[in-house]
Amino acid sequence: MVQEVNESNFEEIVLKSDKPVLVDLWAEWCGPCKMVHPIMEEMATEFEGKAVMTSIDVEANPSITTKYRIRNIPTVLFFKNGEVVDKQVGAVPKAKFVSKLEPLL
Repeated sequence: MVQEVNESNFEEIVLKSDKPVLVDLWAEWCGPCKMVHPIMEEMATEFEGKAVMTSIDVEANPSITTKYRIRNIPTVLFFKNGEVVDKQVGAVPKAKFVSKLEPLL
């Protein structure tokens, strides 16, 4: 299951995780964002116990959006050990997300 993250729990769930974390940044009005969410749900099941899938509504969490300089959505940030190590901008096939995640496991 994809975990909803916000400004109050971001540090605990994302930055302090001992596993790689994918952070899907989206907005309700964003059509391509709606294509990424089902992929994140599939990956949450497939990589359960190995990686954490999260999502953040950019409009409800502007400080995170600003801190990570998110200019376009959907954007998926890949975190390892509390640091951004990769990112993917735009809706892409699941294989693209998996290929970026696997080296982090």
